[in-house]
Amino acid sequence: MQTKNMCGIAGLYHPEQPRPLPPERVAAMLAPMRHRGPDGDGLWHAPGVVFGHLRLSIIDVAGSPQPMHGSEGRFTITYNGEVYNYRELRAELAALGHRFQTAGDTEVILAAFSQWGAACLSRLDGMFAFAIHDAADGSLFLVRDRLGVKPLFLAELPDGSIAFASELKGLLALPNLRVEADATAVEDFMAFGYVPDDACIVAGIRKLPAGHYLHIRRGKPMPAPQRWWTLDFSRRITARVGEAEEHCFQLLRAAVRSRMVSDVPLGAFLSGGVDSSTVVALMAEASPHAVNSCAIGFDEAVLDETRYADVIARRYATDHRMRIVSSEDFAIADTVAAHFDEPFADASALPTYRVSQLAREEVTVALSGDGADEAFAGYRRLVFQHQEERVRRWIPSALRRTLLGPLGRALPQMDWLPRPLRAKATLTGLARSGEEAYALAIGVTGPDMRAELYSDSMRARIRGYSAEERWWRTMRAAPAAEPLDRAQYADMMIALPGDILTKVDRMSMAVSLEAREPLLDHHLVEFAATLPANMRVRGGTGKWLMKRAMERTLPRDILYRPKMGFVTPLTAWFRKGLAEEARALGASPTLAATGWFDMRAIDRLVTAHQSGRIDHGRQIWQFFMLEKSLKKLFSI
Repeated sequence: MQTKNMCGIAGLYHPEQPRPLPPERVAAMLAPMRHRGPDGDGLWHAPGVVFGHLRLSIIDVAGSPQPMHGSEGRFTITYNGEVYNYRELRAELAALGHRFQTAGDTEVILAAFSQWGAACLSRLDGMFAFAIHDAADGSLFLVRDRLGVKPLFLAELPDGSIAFASELKGLLALPNLRVEADATAVEDFMAFGYVPDDACIVAGIRKLPAGHYLHIRRGKPMPAPQRWWTLDFSRRITARVGEAEEHCFQLLRAAVRSRMVSDVPLGAFLSGGVDSSTVVALMAEASPHAVNSCAIGFDEAVLDETRYADVIARRYATDHRMRIVSSEDFAIADTVAAHFDEPFADASALPTYRVSQLAREEVTVALSGDGADEAFAGYRRLVFQHQEERVRRWIPSALRRTLLGPLGRALPQMDWLPRPLRAKATLTGLARSGEEAYALAIGVTGPDMRAELYSDSMRARIRGYSAEERWWRTMRAAPAAEPLDRAQYADMMIALPGDILTKVDRMSMAVSLEAREPLLDHHLVEFAATLPANMRVRGGTGKWLMKRAMERTLPRDILYRPKMGFVTPLTAWFRKGLAEEARALGASPTLAATGWFDMRAIDRLVTAHQSGRIDHGRQIWQFFMLEKSLKKLFSI
């Protein structure tokens, strides 16, 4: 049996000398993260190091306590995650002479690290964040999985020690941590609605980036994180469409089946879209029992997809349950914000929390459909980017900037139209480089609006820093064959870990639910990166090959209906049920106390939204979530 370790980890390490560190401090770090692992905890300490662990039991519920020591006593691990191919690795390691005392994947990781060192990471198929202490040289090895499914926060403390934890709140429990806001992280949040994967709203704290490790050796200078995996878009498959389609289907099937191992009840999130329907269909194919599925609907009929979820639930005879989210659910915004710690304004977090609650009533593990839009170019913004880049090839950049740019700026804003019909957005986008246009397309609050909302002092603090530059750099440095690749690469490296996976991790763990993302299986993602652009985007829609692969299983009206996405009806809520709460933002003492904003500009933004002239629903939600986060973090 395998020991699953969906949990929380924390630790302290002194890189200069092996002096004693207080175990009670790590115990205090674990306490506010108890929701990540309510089934057990453990502490271990040695000179210069303390590890802590919280456990949510999924399989082999009585086995493999953590922190765990390797069989030879040299290595000790605290581990959050799941390695799906641990059985194959265990057999390989046993053939090399390793002996195992437990039935779980934790001991397999220890043996693999003992055998191959950091090179073992490329052999691990799963989601994980872990720390390993080496008693031989006193070093600390910290690592995060390829795509950043599992989080890991780091801080260098005033006494020279290093602290790490699964959530920011774990580090905030330390008495010697200085807590001040990072102005550049505020700029990042205002631009994109989240603090990026390697940054943090608290100055001096950072996240270990996805696909990186940090090997700290005692007595040596602090090294930079080392990338151990990236997604290569520069190679292309030569297979015919039929062969690629079959290979895609088999990878999808294998990814779902590998994530269905569990000794506790298991289910799925079902929105009725292509991705979650794919997961449920393949689960139903592999399961001898009815799949337990959950759906969330909205009180705004135009955004409610539950009828499509019902189609899939009936087709595959799932045990299906559904709830409606309305503006009254705003009451849980404080709870949602508290679980993110950092400000987080992806409004789909609210229904994600509700669907996790619903799932947790019956199951302990739920499979989600996240990741396919990034891997197979399913987002509308990627389709638009692909189309715009074709135009950019034919019109010289000088002509685009001097002609299309001024023309676009002169046109009125028409947010109520579909994006292809918004001439202003299309023309101004074409006037820019592909990187500049995409960074703006994926953002929430653009640079001009941010400049209006900031106070004079805030503009001075962040002068010389622009949140969009992170996207420009990433796209320009991408291992890519063409423009669509560069946009997808940036999505996978920035938005996926910073936004989507952060949302799913915090909202599922908030209710002690393990979420698994089969469509982010690295074999599947790496295959998708080799597809020619016309196997990803064709006929004005994305995920072309994935949809063809699933035609044998899913109905066409599910596969080819217009994409809606897991959105929240903020626009309507802030004009109706939450209108009064929105108007109060302009007088918020918390936002005013920061000195970051022109409060009159916030008030004008809300007034314009409620007049119906323009849609500022996402920006209003940003301010709501920022206000709630600041109260928790900085006691403003």
